[in-house]
Amino acid sequence: MTNDKLIVFDTTLRDGEQSPGASMTKDEKVRIAKALEKLRVDVIEAGFPIASNGDFEAVQAVAKIIKDSTVCGLARALDKDIDRAGEAITGANSGRIHTFIATSPIHMEMKLHKSQAQVLEQAVRAVKRARQYTDNVEFSPEDAGRSETDFLCRIIEAVIAAGAGTINIPDTVGYTLPDRFGKLIAELRERIPNSDKAIFSVHCHNDLGLAVANSLAAVMNGARQVECTINGLGERAGNAALEEVVMAVRTRNDIFSCHTDLDTTQIMNCSRLVSNITGFPVQPNKAIVGANAFAHEAGIHQDGVLKHRETYEIMKAEDVGWYANRMVLGKHSGRNAFRERLKALSIELESEETLNAAFARFKEIADKKHEIYDDDLQALVSDTLSTEHERVKLVALKVCSETGETPHANVTLNIDGMENTAAAKGSGPVDATFRAIECLVDSETNLLVYSVNNVTNGTDAQGEVGVRLEKNGQIVNGQGADTDIVIASAKAYLNALNKIKTPIERKHPQAARQV
Repeated sequence: MTNDKLIVFDTTLRDGEQSPGASMTKDEKVRIAKALEKLRVDVIEAGFPIASNGDFEAVQAVAKIIKDSTVCGLARALDKDIDRAGEAITGANSGRIHTFIATSPIHMEMKLHKSQAQVLEQAVRAVKRARQYTDNVEFSPEDAGRSETDFLCRIIEAVIAAGAGTINIPDTVGYTLPDRFGKLIAELRERIPNSDKAIFSVHCHNDLGLAVANSLAAVMNGARQVECTINGLGERAGNAALEEVVMAVRTRNDIFSCHTDLDTTQIMNCSRLVSNITGFPVQPNKAIVGANAFAHEAGIHQDGVLKHRETYEIMKAEDVGWYANRMVLGKHSGRNAFRERLKALSIELESEETLNAAFARFKEIADKKHEIYDDDLQALVSDTLSTEHERVKLVALKVCSETGETPHANVTLNIDGMENTAAAKGSGPVDATFRAIECLVDSETNLLVYSVNNVTNGTDAQGEVGVRLEKNGQIVNGQGADTDIVIASAKAYLNALNKIKTPIERKHPQAARQV
């Protein structure tokens, strides 16, 4: 049995960011990219450079700072897209351009208004133009899962001849079933004369809950790159979860004739970081990274694990980073210990001023709770960074809530350097707080989601609040953390409002019309 390398292509920063409300700043993308590099991901798709100046700058920043992973930029099969992507990855130690065009009948007719011949010509031209910037070019026939196999063979043969070294077969709408998708990969590799000149890749969406199953079926049939995201993040129902694909291949090495080079002990760190930055919590029963993934409630299971772990556990929790160094610091810990622990978590603060602010926040939390965990550190750093450049900041909050009385809140905000105070009543302390904030900012936003999660265990744990707001079609997430859940709620609401105040223009790469 051969043991090929399976290339792990992470698109958390691109496809993951297309989840409504999951937009990331340039600095947040860099933080996640550093964690992915420490995880030893092979390829990091850092964004869609033509989408906005912010996306371009983020890809450029990731390209300049990442040394051990290939940095990729997405581009439609258009000259302007490819030129922008080529410019964005110029500073990369290893760069790739990933270009795509739709190939399914419904997409070609309804979206592109192009014939098969026109699509094929545009694809070849795009690959050739991308090769002017890098030898590492990837091509995707969008909606391949619903495309005609004969046309797929023709266009893939042509783009390989034009210089595409990776051919990605996307199940763009999560429509395919594992058996059929695996057979499609095998058929393409068998029928295309020059298929041996390219690595076949897959990019599966989870609309039917089959993204990981489809990806693994493709690997079984010769695909040697899987495109995936941390926590399965992505638009609609998400993408194939990196942690699930990687651990399936590792755990079932008796079945899969390939391996990855990932340091799997970094999986939990990446999972927490992505969840913290995007505000998308991980469900407790999520495979690999969920809080219950290695928990045993049933007495029979507990007894079996105590006698021999492998009776009910097919993986070690430590192998994905679960229990390593979880309890780290306390109120007597100094600045150096704090700084070193942040480095171990792939958190590098750019300035001494930011480090001082984070350390002050750490001391504040340490006075409230006895033990500080890695999750606490991730939350407090994100909390510190999210408020550094905000126009609207929380100065003071007083809330009164008692049985039989209507809760009310007094809020003082610093808005562009000036302090203002307002009071409001609400159905609960959080509602009253949000109403008081609105008295001062009048944002005209709609609250879509309000969620609360405990960062760690215990009644003294930090609460992490996620807020999703909508205004004129723009959707943003806000996060806040504090041992006081009402204060955390106010921080999250203000964090989202500050993003609304500075809209991020974005073009959706799949919805953008081809010209």
